[in-house]
Amino acid sequence: MAAELAQELRPATDPGPLVQADLATEDVGLVDFAKKAGKNIFSVIPDATRTQTYLKGPANMHYVCDPEMVTDLLAGVGRRFPKSQFTHNVIGPAVGNGMILSEGQKWKDQRHRYAPLFAARNLPVLTAHFAQTGEELGTFFANAGGKVDVADAAQEATLTNISRVMFSGNEAVSKQEVRNAMRSFTDYISYMSLFDLMGLPKWVPRKKWLKSKEPIRALRKLARDVIETRQAKRREVAEDFLDLLIEALESDREDIDTTVDNLLTFVAAGYETSANTIAWGLYLLAMHPDAQAAIRQEVLKACPSGPIAYEDLPKMPLLQAHVKETLRLYPAGALFARDATEETTIKDVTFKKGDVIMFPVYSLHRNEKLWEDAQAYRLDRFLNQTYPRGQYIPFGDGPRICIGAQYAEAEIMVLLASVLRRVVFTMSDAPMPGLNLTFTMRPGGPILLNAIAQG
Repeated sequence: MAAELAQELRPATDPGPLVQADLATEDVGLVDFAKKAGKNIFSVIPDATRTQTYLKGPANMHYVCDPEMVTDLLAGVGRRFPKSQFTHNVIGPAVGNGMILSEGQKWKDQRHRYAPLFAARNLPVLTAHFAQTGEELGTFFANAGGKVDVADAAQEATLTNISRVMFSGNEAVSKQEVRNAMRSFTDYISYMSLFDLMGLPKWVPRKKWLKSKEPIRALRKLARDVIETRQAKRREVAEDFLDLLIEALESDREDIDTTVDNLLTFVAAGYETSANTIAWGLYLLAMHPDAQAAIRQEVLKACPSGPIAYEDLPKMPLLQAHVKETLRLYPAGALFARDATEETTIKDVTFKKGDVIMFPVYSLHRNEKLWEDAQAYRLDRFLNQTYPRGQYIPFGDGPRICIGAQYAEAEIMVLLASVLRRVVFTMSDAPMPGLNLTFTMRPGGPILLNAIAQG
């Protein structure tokens, strides 16, 4: 039924082109790659990655958009290839030995330790916090009375969620202090050094070294204080993510510095990614009012009033399909890379030891050889349809698939559902920003939509 409705909602007239990244239309050498990528990685990703499934890049780089190759490299013969060195150089000072960068047995131990925190059985507890933030976000949009920056509002909402589920319990620190510290932290790790991207040794001076590391020190201290404060006031029943984190800390006897590393890893991985998905999701609904109306009716039927609960989410297949289509068109993790540690041949392509394997997720998700109407929004694309493994990877794949994927989808759905019950979004006369890719993909400016309160 939902699939039939979604097909009926395909626009009779073209709503116009969606915002797209400006990819490189000419060959980019290694030096130009390093110079440009520090400002916006999209400027060095070949536009041909949207029409071809494999490209050889400059020097020892490869761009892979073939689903079979993607699967083999992430879940098969290349599953042990580590995160690229430039990824370590860019975010290593911020997240230390956290799970996102650790390798081998250390990574396995941390993955085993933290996987239960993100299990479905814990999502109802976390969803209650998301729902509270969703109610507040809906009120904000309803009171906005016109043009509003949905990107900024979504960031504030996801920051609030992080404050509630990861940094609560320390009365000496205000939520605004937490949000300010997290914003500064995220801005710091989003800075890309030219030398990092060129893969120069760590001892070569970086301009980044001139930037104050105070955002990192401040957030690490805040995280440690919050953990120690909560440890002194243990609750019998876990009420948020921090309670669950401390249970893992104490049961496995992990040192507190590694716990802080992972808390900051979860912050870095989950703040902007969810916020930007929500913002682009609202933009797509403003561009497609019929789809927006259908999803609103579905939400109202599933939960007409009160906080959205975790058990309400399965009753919203249209909303879930919309979130998946948003993640296809605007994946927050729009690019990631691995370093080959041994020579490997897949489908007649040989990756030598030391080669950098790029997975341009943005291009993979819009590849014209893989997707019908690849550049267009289609609500029915993820209703009763399956795709080959490796074709849709907004959270990665293989053993290192994002541990918080279910957490993120639940958060995004709850916030969108809460807002759509109360507000209609339409396009404003403001120009839409471009796409900028550093640590994550973010809009290059405000996303200004008209917010119209309902009822």
